[in-house]
Amino acid sequence: MQTMTISPAADALDIGDETLAGHERVLFCRDDESGLRAIIAIHDTTLGPGLGGTRFKAYPSDQDALHDVLRLSRGMTSKNAAAGLPFGGAKAVIIGDPRTAKTPELLRAYGRFVDSLEGRYVTAADLGTNSDDLDVIGEVTTHVTGRTAAAGGSGDSGPATALGVFSAMRAGAERQWDEGLKGRVVGVEGAGKVGGVLTRLLLDAGATVVVADPDPAARERVSAATGGAVQLAETLTGPELDVYAPCALGATVTVERARSFGARLVCGAANNQLPTPHEDAALHAAGILWVPDYVANAGGVIHLAGAERLRRSPEEVTADVRRIGDTAREILTRSAESGIPTGAAADEVVAARLAAARA
Repeated sequence: MQTMTISPAADALDIGDETLAGHERVLFCRDDESGLRAIIAIHDTTLGPGLGGTRFKAYPSDQDALHDVLRLSRGMTSKNAAAGLPFGGAKAVIIGDPRTAKTPELLRAYGRFVDSLEGRYVTAADLGTNSDDLDVIGEVTTHVTGRTAAAGGSGDSGPATALGVFSAMRAGAERQWDEGLKGRVVGVEGAGKVGGVLTRLLLDAGATVVVADPDPAARERVSAATGGAVQLAETLTGPELDVYAPCALGATVTVERARSFGARLVCGAANNQLPTPHEDAALHAAGILWVPDYVANAGGVIHLAGAERLRRSPEEVTADVRRIGDTAREILTRSAESGIPTGAAADEVVAARLAAARA
């Protein structure tokens, strides 16, 4: 049996200590036959349908899952607005261990919930899901992006995410040191599909790269792909780094951690990098330049939206991704001229674009 609970759009519905106020719709989805338990959060559709990935993860509690999807969906509103895309913010989480719980039946059940929203939410891949999974979801809904090329999609968006982070990082280096990344020591935290591509781009730019990941196999894959040109570590240590690039889980960026690495620039692919909003001002006061995560990591959604929804050519999509560097420069300049933290400057850009759309 499939069941779905929809939160009131305008009410402040509390579940534990988490409020749903500010979200247009939050759906709690369950399919007993497949074992599916999922939450779809639509934050803001001012600019268009909510576009954001589906995270498949074993959460400690349902409260943790709810907290994650609410933060992620808010971030997608900011990401899509900052990138200039005609899409709003939404995200979903499937609760469970993807290594054991993921089945075609479960993915199809989830796809039917997505389809029931009639286009208000367009899903994509995230942690724990990939293009093959999206092919299965796409069997029951058209509101999906990032399927394999064989299924009519544009494939893995990881390389585009990495290119966007690289473009933003180069803009940050120009602001912090009046030069590019050549000769800088960059610590990449996370040797997944984004971190691996980012590492190769950094090496091509003349940077020295330290790649950290707790998984030895992941580290070795990056080492093999780069001909052993990187330094490998289980965790990042300092103080030899110039740049800290968080490309794994969020909530890892603090002033204390950046200082322990010696990093003066923070720019990476992870979502929700700051554990609290107060870290934005703290980083600014410490002279550590942070390129806001939702600006730097927008390459993936630009790729998916451009290639599959806006029907742009591969060359046009790549150019759009590279323009993340220009967006980063605009925000860093606003921060410097106004004397405000970079996150606050990015939020001002997003707020202006949303206000213009509402008007």
